[in-house]
Amino acid sequence: MNVAFSLPRRPLLARAVDEFVLATVLLFLAVTVVRWVREPDSALYVGDLGAALAVIGVLSGAILTGLILSPPGRRSGGHMNPAVTVSLWLMDAFPGRSVAPYVLAQLAGSAAGTGLGRLVWGPAVSLPSVDYAVIVPAPTWQPMSVFATEAGSMTIIMVAVGLTKVHARSARFVPYVIGPAVALVIAVLGPRSGGSANPARQFGPAHGAGHGPVDLPGRTGPGSGCRRVAAPPPRQVAAARTRDEGAQAVATCRRGHRRHRGPTPRDTHPGPDGHAARLTAPERRPSENDRLTIR
Repeated sequence: MNVAFSLPRRPLLARAVDEFVLATVLLFLAVTVVRWVREPDSALYVGDLGAALAVIGVLSGAILTGLILSPPGRRSGGHMNPAVTVSLWLMDAFPGRSVAPYVLAQLAGSAAGTGLGRLVWGPAVSLPSVDYAVIVPAPTWQPMSVFATEAGSMTIIMVAVGLTKVHARSARFVPYVIGPAVALVIAVLGPRSGGSANPARQFGPAHGAGHGPVDLPGRTGPGSGCRRVAAPPPRQVAAARTRDEGAQAVATCRRGHRRHRGPTPRDTHPGPDGHAARLTAPERRPSENDRLTIR
């Protein structure tokens, strides 16, 4: 996202490789943060979702600022976000021929960083509470609301960057504007729309968790958001438990009723005279020894 630094005259492939490296590190650190903050057995576990998203937001903003200021970030511009790359191209601030290589590098880095997180941290990454740090909106949010909110947040960030970039004396502060802005978006919108505003942030985790393809541009579309990894509300858990216990009680009652109500059509078969006969063992006739004993 660093538009404060002019891109050096380096080959396009080299700058795309830098974007790949940046996206890989970003996603690996994102998975790492969620693994330690949201995994119940972690020493750093934060149980409250709002507090967890605030912590994740602060750490994500700091990581993003650091990556923008890193050598690869200075060389490539530090986009790490297809929405940023496309937005800069639409504003005629980024060459069109570089859009596709940048976006492909960002998505590939997202997948690589997520896979690296799974390799380093093991099965903990696939636990339901972490789930590859995949991001989804709140269940009550409709897709269009998610799209409008996330696109709006991305627009606000880009406007803030543009206003900072206008003056040469303040342009060097652009990375320090982006980090806190992203942290604020995650903390405020995380429990609602998700607070991602970055398709690359969703791409790798979504595929790692088996959630299928991500949305289209804008962020790029409805359906993604900051991961709601909280457990179901207690009322839902209690209701589900009550339903299960009720179903078990009904099944037990039916079995007891069948046991005491006598034979059913499944327990009988037609006898020689056409009437139903019980499916029981054939009656044992007295043997010769029995007769001798009786006599």
